[in-house]
Amino acid sequence: MTTAGRVAQIWVYPVKSLGGTARERVRLAPTGPEGDRAATVVDAATGEVVRSKHAPGLAGLAPTGDPAADERAVSQALGRDVRIRPAEGGSGADAAAVHLVSRQAIERAADGDVPEGCSAEDPRANVLLDLPDGDERGWVGRIVRIGDAELTITRTPKHCLGVYAEVRRPGEITVGDAVLL
Repeated sequence: MTTAGRVAQIWVYPVKSLGGTARERVRLAPTGPEGDRAATVVDAATGEVVRSKHAPGLAGLAPTGDPAADERAVSQALGRDVRIRPAEGGSGADAAAVHLVSRQAIERAADGDVPEGCSAEDPRANVLLDLPDGDERGWVGRIVRIGDAELTITRTPKHCLGVYAEVRRPGEITVGDAVLL
């Protein structure tokens, strides 16, 4: 295996569509980072999941860890009653267990190399990488080892930066860990 870079930041989004929480370390389980997108916002009247693409202000709200307080804050921000519910299967992740993005991808996006519909300001990735000489988009189909975990890179997102991965071997990752291809 060769060293491609290092983990610069780790983010967990406890409530899907709300803001994230930076972590120094996290365990990657088969469903992704423990605690990531473990809850979802649902409309209290209809029971439908409320997503940030229909309520863009959600991403600016930081979850407190107290579902009742989070329900009040989100309800006030949206002007309608919502509930915070556990995600089915333990994770509300839509596309893959883990989303990895490099600082270099964010720099490319700032220079105009960004997929249509993507937010370069907040890619909502779980793992921010520093890849001085690399581009994660070429990793599809490869195995990546970070800390104790192994990931299979499955695809590039259609409307986002970076790559998606599934957890091949669960384990803990830490800011500063080497990214091995």
